[in-house]
Amino acid sequence: MQPVRISFALPLLALTLSCHKATPQPLIYVSNEDGGDVAIVDPNSAQVIARIPVGKRPRGVKLSPDGKVLYVALSGSPKVGPGVDESTLPPADRTADGVGVVDLVARKLVRTIPSGRDPESFDVSQDGKTLYVSNEDAAEMTVVDLSSGAVKARVAVGREPEGVTIRPDGKVVYVTSEQDNEVAAVDMSTLAVLAHIPAGPRPRSIVFTKDGKTAFVADEMGAMVTVLDVAASAPAGGIKIEQVEKTPLGPRPMGGAISPDGKLVFVSCGRSGSVVVVDVDTRSQLRTIDGVGTRPWGIGVSPDGKWLYSANGPSDDVSVIEVATGQIAKRVKVSGQPWGIAVGPPIAN
Repeated sequence: MQPVRISFALPLLALTLSCHKATPQPLIYVSNEDGGDVAIVDPNSAQVIARIPVGKRPRGVKLSPDGKVLYVALSGSPKVGPGVDESTLPPADRTADGVGVVDLVARKLVRTIPSGRDPESFDVSQDGKTLYVSNEDAAEMTVVDLSSGAVKARVAVGREPEGVTIRPDGKVVYVTSEQDNEVAAVDMSTLAVLAHIPAGPRPRSIVFTKDGKTAFVADEMGAMVTVLDVAASAPAGGIKIEQVEKTPLGPRPMGGAISPDGKLVFVSCGRSGSVVVVDVDTRSQLRTIDGVGTRPWGIGVSPDGKWLYSANGPSDDVSVIEVATGQIAKRVKVSGQPWGIAVGPPIAN
């Protein structure tokens, strides 16, 4: 199936929305890596309605199962781009490492939990009691008890671990390794590494189908999405991301999200400024949405599956995209290098 290009220079959807009452969208929680805060974005008004200072280099963000607490990965490691000699960088501030706990009712940081060196991404157990955190500098995943705030265990998972996702059945957690080009599968009860599954070059994130039988891994430097057979703990093919809008560096798959009905996977493509839509059943690129923003990374989808949100770092904004048409309805100025996105219902405060 040939990918279809969808590109819009103007937010024409705004004209459509003005003609009928749209269903209110949820709130978007955006981590700002350079700003040291989390912005709360209301996509209905296209405004930042609150900012919550959290600490240094906030990146990965996740909501608690009840939606009342936001967790955010914080890092004291200096920010570095590709090809930079790390010996020239200032020393890391290890006191800044941890996972911030944000009370969304009070809209403030209530504590920071130690979680290992340079945490970047994580996932929350289904009972809301445990965090599984990738620690990029340490090549390990830490297991953090949220009640005590203590690190219960450390698991070696591969060099430069990043994406962390718990399988839908809640039994195994998967961690991508950027440097080793693989995904580690870790048993959540024994913390034994069950498998090291090959992926494409520089895997960044992983999402599962609703039944947990298949996973899709965004491979940044491979310009592809690796499909994993979960039962076999093995790759089951790959989806090459075709470049539609020509950019110097081409597509760099980064973040991933699955539609509520489980039929589509959305992949942010970094420096190509696009989002790719993957058909789960056919395992193929269905279409490309161009002109999303500068280097979209974090990505989320509304609970009704009608809206898509991307965090666009260098352009300092968040895009609101209608899934059905691929139109960029709004671009919300956020500032501070938006990195991660979590989507949740409004919380009374």
